[in-house]
Amino acid sequence: MEEINNANEGRKLKLNYKRTAIIGFAFFGILLLWQVYDSWCPTFLTELFKTAFPHIQNAEEVQYLVGIIMALDNLAALIMLPIFGALSDKTKSPIGKRMPYILFGTFVCAVAFPFIPVFFHHNNIAGVISMMLIVVVFMMMYRNPAVSLMPDLTPKPLRSKANGIINIMGYIGGAFATVVGIFFVLSDYLDIDGTGGRASHNIWVIEIPFLMASVLMIASCLVLFFTIKENKIAKEVEADMKLGEEMSELKEKVVDDKPLTKANKVMLILILVAVFLWFMADNGIGTFMGNYTIYYLGAKSSSNMINTIVGGVGSVIGFAVGGIIAGKLGRKWTIIGGLSLTLTAYLIWAIFNFTLDHFAQGSGEFPLFLYFIWFFKGFGMSLVHVNSYPMVVELCNSKKIGRYTGYYYAASMAAQTITPIALGALMLIPNFTFSILPIYAFICLAGALAVFFFIKNVKTLKTSFKKGLESMDND
Repeated sequence: MEEINNANEGRKLKLNYKRTAIIGFAFFGILLLWQVYDSWCPTFLTELFKTAFPHIQNAEEVQYLVGIIMALDNLAALIMLPIFGALSDKTKSPIGKRMPYILFGTFVCAVAFPFIPVFFHHNNIAGVISMMLIVVVFMMMYRNPAVSLMPDLTPKPLRSKANGIINIMGYIGGAFATVVGIFFVLSDYLDIDGTGGRASHNIWVIEIPFLMASVLMIASCLVLFFTIKENKIAKEVEADMKLGEEMSELKEKVVDDKPLTKANKVMLILILVAVFLWFMADNGIGTFMGNYTIYYLGAKSSSNMINTIVGGVGSVIGFAVGGIIAGKLGRKWTIIGGLSLTLTAYLIWAIFNFTLDHFAQGSGEFPLFLYFIWFFKGFGMSLVHVNSYPMVVELCNSKKIGRYTGYYYAASMAAQTITPIALGALMLIPNFTFSILPIYAFICLAGALAVFFFIKNVKTLKTSFKKGLESMDND
């Protein structure tokens, strides 16, 4: 141990920005597809259920059905993510242990995804649900390995910064999908009156965003495949990965081939509980915000798309500085700060929701203050997301990154399985409408914040990084 310390004396860890950004192309494809999926699939299902049950008077009455379908997709993900994470940990191939899953999963998703609006156009609810299920299952085949690729090749102290770059790439994908959607507005498609029903409308209004998402998913996957030689890079970074283990933020270190200490097990459980709770809030809002805009406010869906972009700008800023802040305060306190900021944004939304006279059901207007809410929510939650995943994989060695990534996403997907059903069921209660969204999110997020205060087994480290031009390693 003495020799290792002496050998590492004076060494500095450096983040390869170029390579990290290229790895981020995998997340680019994930969020691009997910943004299109979340923006329109709940509305597709709402319209299909309203058609199937003509006695229903308003959209709130079918949201529990929408929630169930959205939750079933997430239930499949809950099962598949840990499986593919563990499988990819054990996979050995000439192109690496993650790349086979990334390539196959991306291809199947890209082929199935454009058929969702086709089946909706022809009022085929079974076809829509089947395509949604295929997309989600195969997305999970590549999502876990794609996310695991970053910690596979990045030392522990650098993972928050790297995760920030990965998330920025993802949000560029999500923003691109949103911008495309503004030009092909779903509400215009739904507002068109035609005696022939949906089949008489212009299908390209809703098809183009799905097609573009599929094409860009394949393109981003090919960029990743041809530029990231997984096995070669893993050998190149072996020394840095060992140094990263020594510089871990944990008070009790992780030892290869030994079980977690009691303190680390408690820390893992607490983080996963908090992840579950803040995804209950975040996904609950994300699932129903499009319907809130269209059916509650009576505003055009393009307003929500612009709102999503505003939130994305706040998120990108947070991703850019989240790792830097964590380097000063530690990941735990950076996450607590992000949760507190988001909690405040939800509280203000809830207060405005019930006090402003012009902010009422069917007003036809998207209130300006929501753009500010979404900016601060995006910034706050980006501080959370950029640091929470690195905290989970901090608790494992390099042989179990896929498995621990599975734990992280199992917690998030469990929340995303439950929260659409819970919110949809709440809207069945008399006088409970889409206006309960900020209250619901506030309660869930407050629980996550409370849990995080009990995490003790971490310390604030002043890590020695390379700065300026010396940090730009272009190998």
